[in-house]
Amino acid sequence: MTAHKRLRTKTVVLLALMVVAGATGDVLLSMGVKQIGELQHWTPEGVAAFLVSVFTNVTVWLGIACLVGYFVSYMLVLSWADFSFVLPASALTYVLVPVLARIVLNESVTPLRWAGVGCIFLGVVLVGLTPPSTTHAQADHPAEQA
Repeated sequence: MTAHKRLRTKTVVLLALMVVAGATGDVLLSMGVKQIGELQHWTPEGVAAFLVSVFTNVTVWLGIACLVGYFVSYMLVLSWADFSFVLPASALTYVLVPVLARIVLNESVTPLRWAGVGCIFLGVVLVGLTPPSTTHAQADHPAEQA
């Protein structure tokens, strides 16, 4: 396997892990906070009770664990791929979140939101057509630098 294919493969795998972990973490956080309910009293005691409820909720902690996985994957992929590739490609999270919100949280997603999700998806596809690292690509093909 060439260095370019290896780079693309490990980047795609980590980006997929980022997208799934990020979207899952966001949905779990939303689910956990909805289990607790809305903050009713904006007093110090009310806020403290709400925070205790948040940080003792298992679903919230599962969401936090997923988001830690997202962050670790993000740091790893940034160690070899261009930021200008990773950040737009990781926007696939914004495609997966409404899908999970519809399926898991039973939220209504309007056609206008789906249109926005479609635009994001097309943008990610365009970014995905470029190499993950222009630095590595230039190092692999010095003649193309000129």
